[in-house]
Amino acid sequence: MPRNISWIKSAQRVVLRFPVTVQREIARALDIAAAGEKSDTAKPMKGMGAGVLEIVLRHRSDAFRAVYAVKIGDDVWVIHAFQKKSKTGIKTPKEETDVIRDRLKRLKEMLR
Repeated sequence: MPRNISWIKSAQRVVLRFPVTVQREIARALDIAAAGEKSDTAKPMKGMGAGVLEIVLRHRSDAFRAVYAVKIGDDVWVIHAFQKKSKTGIKTPKEETDVIRDRLKRLKEMLR
């Protein structure tokens, strides 16, 4: 039986502003995660610990990311989403990783 997909509201608001095709791909990847598998568009997010994955999508000349956790509580939690504007090559900008770390910490505290 698939797990529920839960969202941090601000991540959901951001995804809803993405192009519809990107939204569909994120939904597909999350459905795969909820079924206990890993989409080919998802990869472990370095430096965030086990069970935190990043959906990596390209649309036209833009890059979109959605970060989710599979090892916090019973649900698949969508923690953060952003459109990547590359200033540092492929590396995720520090301000984005700071947001992800903060949200992970608060989510773990909330679900204790």
